[in-house]
Amino acid sequence: MTEEFHKPTKFPGRVFESFQGGIDPAETSRIAHETALALLARVRNDPDPGVIDRLVAYTEEHGIDAIAELWSRATPRSLPGALWRIYLLQLMIREDPHSASYLFTRGTEVMQTIDPVVAGAPIPAGPSEIVTLADQILRGLFEGDFAVALERAAAFCRVSASGAASVADDADAAEPVRSLDLTTRALRLSTLAHDLSGCARLWRQESLD
Repeated sequence: MTEEFHKPTKFPGRVFESFQGGIDPAETSRIAHETALALLARVRNDPDPGVIDRLVAYTEEHGIDAIAELWSRATPRSLPGALWRIYLLQLMIREDPHSASYLFTRGTEVMQTIDPVVAGAPIPAGPSEIVTLADQILRGLFEGDFAVALERAAAFCRVSASGAASVADDADAAEPVRSLDLTTRALRLSTLAHDLSGCARLWRQESLD
């Protein structure tokens, strides 16, 4: 990464890449799975509102370094991989809620699916509503139906990807650089949606670990 950060570290909204390091991959995988399982079991077995509030607000207060070190290199279709992607999505929205709400709203205008309903955001959704949605989805991992939370996140990503692709088409002739950036964002959001949907299916099959 070329950017220089000061703590708390926050990724720009465009960044979806994992951290790289020299730790043994097997040990990294073991730590990722054990911490994800322990955290989820602890909170879901005793869903203390104060603990959940701190987990939802963690990246805003502390950045994403610690979470990245734990879960960013986990495989996409795994419990730590799912947690990492939800935290990353929440951070992306919080860092630029205006863009997030704009792309989501555009997506609701061009899509002909139930994804806007599944995501659960009001229509039209302003920046504050989108931030609230991101927090609700993250909270749902710890105190609601885990698979539903993943499906809501996946639906949000699909709607936003459609919005980004639509805006990219509009900007293609006059703003080719912006169009390329939006196309890349649409692709990353689509990939994120695909991974989260897969995790939701595995959770329902009791195979997400």
